[in-house]
This record gives sequence, structure tokens and C-alpha cells, in this order.
Amino acid sequence: MSQSTSLTDYRTALTTPGARGPVIASLLGRLPIAMVGLALMLYVQQETGSFAAAGLVSAGALIGVACGSVAQGRVMDRVGPTVPLYVMSGVFAALVTVEVVAIELHAPVALMTALAFLVGISEPMVGPASRALWGRLLPPGPARDAAYSYEAISLEVFFILGPGLAGLMVAMPWPGTGVVVGAACMVIGSVGFASTRAARGHRPDPAERVGSSLLGAIASPGMRTVALAALGFGILIGFIEIGVPAAAVEAGHPTAGGLLLSLLSVSSVVVGVAYGLRPWPRPMHLRLPALLFGFAALLTLLAVPSTLWGLCLALLVAGSLITPQSTAHSVAIEIAAPAGTATEAFGWVVTSVTLGAAIGQSLSGQLVEISGPAASFLTASAVGVVLAAVLWLRRRTLVPTSRSDVSLAGI
Repeated sequence: MSQSTSLTDYRTALTTPGARGPVIASLLGRLPIAMVGLALMLYVQQETGSFAAAGLVSAGALIGVACGSVAQGRVMDRVGPTVPLYVMSGVFAALVTVEVVAIELHAPVALMTALAFLVGISEPMVGPASRALWGRLLPPGPARDAAYSYEAISLEVFFILGPGLAGLMVAMPWPGTGVVVGAACMVIGSVGFASTRAARGHRPDPAERVGSSLLGAIASPGMRTVALAALGFGILIGFIEIGVPAAAVEAGHPTAGGLLLSLLSVSSVVVGVAYGLRPWPRPMHLRLPALLFGFAALLTLLAVPSTLWGLCLALLVAGSLITPQSTAHSVAIEIAAPAGTATEAFGWVVTSVTLGAAIGQSLSGQLVEISGPAASFLTASAVGVVLAAVLWLRRRTLVPTSRSDVSLAGI
């Protein structure tokens, strides 16, 4: 088993030659990752007055991201990230404009959902590109593990800022402000990342390609297990992202939903850093089912509070297992992904999380309309427990093989 990641390893990773430009640009590019979808959902809810319609539109965007992330990742593994990010940034900006016009004109929900899908599929995938770049900037070892942990922790910081910003901007004179600002940050950050020397110097090795397999990274049984873990995680997040704003509306504070969601990530970042220093369970094949089960169990706490203050406390507790799961998914790719598919493999994680979130949001939107937020939280917990059991049955697919670095099992 490898040694636990130290704070020195984080410093080594972030100061390695060639890392500074991509790190700064990717920060801006990924800041809106939890903002655009939520801002779109809140924008539609404000315009239509329906959480069910808002959930469908938001789910459409997430399904689009799920489809686009794998396709973009596979292309980046073959030609590098620069050209794909340039192209998709332009397409994304144009489609966001069309979606905003449709919402302003109160177009049918079906049309807004279809446009949201196109917005999602064109969203530039700077996250997978950034994650894959570490494999080229750093050799296998604690510093690379720290870089992957940094990716997960920084993502959670964005989950703190994103929902809060979305919640604040939907209360501005024009409720679509959050969508436009988030999209602008994503485009600028993605173009900036694509323009860095490290990104432009990316030269994929044809010898590393999987060969004739049309399935690519997901052909690996271990990658299918990682994707299932990410899917379960995304489903639970989707339930929460609809249930919490609905609970805020029910409590008479409709603009507090985004700020409440930010509380999930406050404890997540703190616990995520500590967890990275000494993770448990240490073997990855045990860690994925244990973390999903623990997260599902904690979600039952969200159904208990009768006040917003109680919900705040429950969100802080439940959020503690978010970053540990994100980090585990990223590191598990090192064990599970076939050679030469790093970007696509992380694209599958993004796809699974976003597809799961779309499923969770759609189901949660219907449950909230029928039975209220508490029923949504309890259903999410039950779904999570079932999926954790399936992960346990598939755990052996993540036992390291001779191809994988055996020490990764103990990260």
C-alpha cells in the first residue's frame, strides 16, 4: 500500500513546471460547473412557476453533458485538448444564447428541454482535460495522487461558490444573469486552458490506444464499476439539488435554495482534505461501496428537520462524504482505465455523475410536486443503499492487476 498523501505532495503537484497556466485557466473554466445548471433550473422556475418544468430542463442539460463528455474526451485522447475546446466553446456560447431567448419567449417546455440538451452536449470539457494533463505532467506517485485529490477538492470549492452565486443572481432584476455569467466564465476559462503551452504541447501516443474497441475506456469491467459508483453519486446529488430548493420554497424563503446547497460543500472540502491525508477504507475496491452507502445513509437526515436551520445542519453533515467520493472516482481511474484513455475515462465519470443527476432531478421534481421534499430525500437514500450493494457485489473488478500500480489500491 502507498503512503497517504501529504500537504507537501499538494505543493509539489501545483508547482510542477507547466502546471500554473492550466491550473489558473481551469479554475475559471470549472467555476460555473455547479452554477450553470442550477442557474438554468432557477431561471426556468422563475419564468414558469413550476419545479417540475425546471427539473426537466435542468435534466436535459445534464443528459447533454453526459453525452458530450465521453465524445469530447475520446477526441481529446486522439488529437489533444486544444482544438476540441476551441470549437466547443464557440458552439456552447451560441447555444446558450438561443436557450436564453427561448426562455424569455416562454417557449414550450419540450423545446426548452431540447435546447438545454444541446447546451449540455456542447459544454467544453475542461475538467476531463485538466485531470488527464496531470498524468503527463507528473510521474506515478504521491504528487500525482495529490493532484487528483486537488481536482476533486477544487471542484467542491466550485460547488460552494456556484450554487450560492446562482441563488444570488436569480434574485437580481433579470433572473437569467446567472446563466449568462456562468457560461461566459466557462468559455473564457476553456479557451484559456486550451491556449496554454501544456495543452498545446499535448501529443497523444498512438501506441497507447485501446485498438479497435468501439467501447473505449468503458470496455474495462473496472471502469464500468467506477461509472456505476459515479452514477449512484450523481443520482443522490440530483435528488438533493431539487429537494433542497423545494424545501426552501416550502419554508417561505424561495431565494435561499442555492445558498443552502452551498453548505453541502463547506463540510465536503474540510473533510476531503483530511480524508486525503488518511483515507478509509484504504483498498479502493472497498472504498467505493462504503462511501456511497455512507452518503446514502446520511441523506436520511435531510428528511428530519422542520426548519431551515435544521436543514442547514443536516446539509453540513451529509456533505462531508462528497469530496471523498469525487477523489475516489478520480483515483480509481488509474486502476480501471485502459492505457491511452485517460481523458475519455474521466469523461465517463462526468457522464455518469451528470446522467445520475439528471435522473435524480427528474424523479425528485415529480416527488416534490406530489409528496414534498422529505419523500424525495428518503427515496434518494433508499436508491443509494441499493446501488452501494451492487458496487459491493462488483468490488473484485477494482482489485489492481499487473497493469495497474498495485499501490493505488491503498491510496
